Amino acid sequence: MAGHGTAHITRALTANGLIALAKGAAAAATGSGAMLAEAIHSAADCGNQVLLLLGLSTARRAPTEQHPLGYGRALYFWSFIVALFLFSAGGLFSLYEGWHKLSHPEPLTKVWLGIVILAFSLVVEGWALAQAVSELNKRRGEVPFWSYLSRSKDSDLVVVFGEDFAACLGLAAALAALALAWATGDPIWDALGSMAVGAVLVVVAAFLAVEVQSLILGESADPAIVASVRAAVGADPRLGKADEIVTLQQGPGEVLVALKIACRPDLPAAELSSAVNEFEKRLRKERPEVRWLFVEPDLG
Repeated sequence: MAGHGTAHITRALTANGLIALAKGAAAAATGSGAMLAEAIHSAADCGNQVLLLLGLSTARRAPTEQHPLGYGRALYFWSFIVALFLFSAGGLFSLYEGWHKLSHPEPLTKVWLGIVILAFSLVVEGWALAQAVSELNKRRGEVPFWSYLSRSKDSDLVVVFGEDFAACLGLAAALAALALAWATGDPIWDALGSMAVGAVLVVVAAFLAVEVQSLILGESADPAIVASVRAAVGADPRLGKADEIVTLQQGPGEVLVALKIACRPDLPAAELSSAVNEFEKRLRKERPEVRWLFVEPDLG
C-alpha cells in the first residue's frame, strides 16, 4: 500500500477536533440545536478519522497463512463503518434534535457567538476540503473529478472528501438558520437548520455506503490494468494472446490479476517458463500495484 499516506486524515482529524470543541462551547452558550447538531457532527467526524487510521494500519499488515492475500480490504470495512457512523451518530441525531427543537422551541442566547464560531468553522472546513480535493487531483491524473470519485478504490480519501463536503454544506445551512433565527427572533429557523444538517449527513453517508459496499464485495481493478496485461503479453512473440483476464482490487494500491496466456504448442517447457517470468517482470514494472499475479499457460 505504498504511496497511500495518512496526512489527509490527520489534517481532517486535527481540524475537526478543534472545531468540535468550539462548537460544543458555543452550543452550550447559545442553546442552539443547529449548533449542537454541528458539534455532534464534528465529534463524529473525529471518531470516523480514527477508524480510518485504524483501517489503514490494519490494511498494511503482511499476509498470513489464514489471510494469504493480505488485509488490504480491511480499509474498506472500516470505511463502511464510518459511513454507518456518519448516518447514525451524525445524521439521525441531527434530525432528532431538529424535530425536538421544532416540537419544543426554546429561545436562543448569544447568537452572535454561534455565528462567529460557525463562520470560523466554515473557513477551517473549507481549508480541509481544499486539501482533500488537492489530494484527489493528484491521484486522479487525467480522469474527470466526479468520475474518479465514483470509481476510486481509495476509500479513505473518498470518505474524507465526503465528510468535509458534508461539513461545509452543513455549516452553511446551520449558519443561515442561526442568522435567520437571530434576525426574525423565531427559533424555528434554528430547528430547521438542525434538520438540514441531518439531511445532508444522511445523503452523504448513503453515497459513501454504496460506494464502499461495492469495494467490500470485490471490484475489478482499473480497466487500464487489463490493457497493460495485454500489451505486456503481446510484447513477447513466444506468447500468444491473453484470455480470461480477471482483476480484483484487494485494497488501495493492491491488485490481483489472474489470466490464461495462449502459447505456441511447440514451445519447450524451459522457454515457456522464461517467457512467463519475463512477462511478469514487464507487467510489474509498468504496474507496481499488481501484487498478486497468477498465469495459466494454454495451447494457442
